[in-house]
Amino acid sequence: MDSQTDDFVLISHEDGYLGEISHFVDSIADDLWPVNKKIHDNPELGYEEFIAHETLTNFMRSRPGWKVTPSAYNLATAWVAVFDCGKKGPVVSFNVEMDALDGIGHACGHNLIATASVAGGLATAEIMKEHGLPGKVVMFGTPAEEGGGGKIKLLKAGAYRDHNVDISLISHPGITKDTALMRTSAYTAFRAEYHGREARVEDAAASPWLGINALDALITAYNSLSVLRQQTMPGDVIQGNITDGGVRPNVIHAYAAGNFVYRANTQKRLKELKEKANQCFFAGAVATGASCKLFLTQSYADHVPNRVLGASYRKYFNALSPPNGPIPANDDLGEVEGRTMASTDQGDISYAMPSLSAGFAIPPGPGGNGPHSPGFAKAAGTKEAFERCLRVGKALAGTAVDVLTQEGLLAEIKKDWQRGTRAE
Repeated sequence: MDSQTDDFVLISHEDGYLGEISHFVDSIADDLWPVNKKIHDNPELGYEEFIAHETLTNFMRSRPGWKVTPSAYNLATAWVAVFDCGKKGPVVSFNVEMDALDGIGHACGHNLIATASVAGGLATAEIMKEHGLPGKVVMFGTPAEEGGGGKIKLLKAGAYRDHNVDISLISHPGITKDTALMRTSAYTAFRAEYHGREARVEDAAASPWLGINALDALITAYNSLSVLRQQTMPGDVIQGNITDGGVRPNVIHAYAAGNFVYRANTQKRLKELKEKANQCFFAGAVATGASCKLFLTQSYADHVPNRVLGASYRKYFNALSPPNGPIPANDDLGEVEGRTMASTDQGDISYAMPSLSAGFAIPPGPGGNGPHSPGFAKAAGTKEAFERCLRVGKALAGTAVDVLTQEGLLAEIKKDWQRGTRAE
């Protein structure tokens, strides 16, 4: 059956390529399970994914035809694996995440993201080899998605440019509906610091006017943000915690600080929210006489889904009999169901090139909680979750093969990418 997005028809190869892709992924499942398990059972923080790096690079070296570069682009745990058929054609890439969360392990399921991408990349290369297809497959081992911006560092280092990448494919597990059109939030994280003037213990009680209370400045800002939330838009999020609130109660505090995050649906809206919310911090300084400094720690762009890539992925995913039923063919509905308030550095990738970030559901862990919970970390290590990520890997491979084989499809993908990023 053919599927259509706008005026471009996607030709289905359900009896050809998909059958071969599915058979190949099934044939390497027993090899992938210990890789997936090793990553899950040895959670590592961003830029410290040494076990995952060694496990994945060793595995990729064992696959014929792949050229593997460990510790790529001056990042100890980044890596690149390339399958090049030697014939000029589209370049499709798969991002392989590896890092875990502090204290709760793989509660974002990055072991499943890694496995799905590796399965998808290997299956794509196998079809290229068997059918003599032109093009190239590139896997990027991308460290530190959880706030470290590993993909952004690779972008700035020229990793994607060096390989002339045309599209980027990735996935993400959760407990909500399967989706081909994931749209994430833009976010910026920063540290707020106030400097005042300390009053000695005896002066704090007898002559408090001799000090300038940095903690009061921070509390004023914190309360102002709470008031501001009434006037923020749907999709706006303001979060924060106080990390330094003084050393003892009976002094005027010379220093106070906290970590804060803003999120919004788009980069444009995030800029507007930031300009307004930052005034709350400056108000705290004005009210108390303390000085205020804001230090940016990390920013991620929102992920812009690509409807042409999404249509291809949906075609293959639905053909694989997903347990929660097919992804609806309505793109407008798909973008609504694919909206998440989470943020990812894959968003920055989506502004640099067309990106597919497919969301897939796994059975929740104890308590029914989703990502960033201990229960989800347990769920991400199950055989059922592993099998579901392989299904995703097959659909990612099908999407990649469409790009390699269907004349004009890449041009349509890039046209939709330009439309989507301009709209933001």
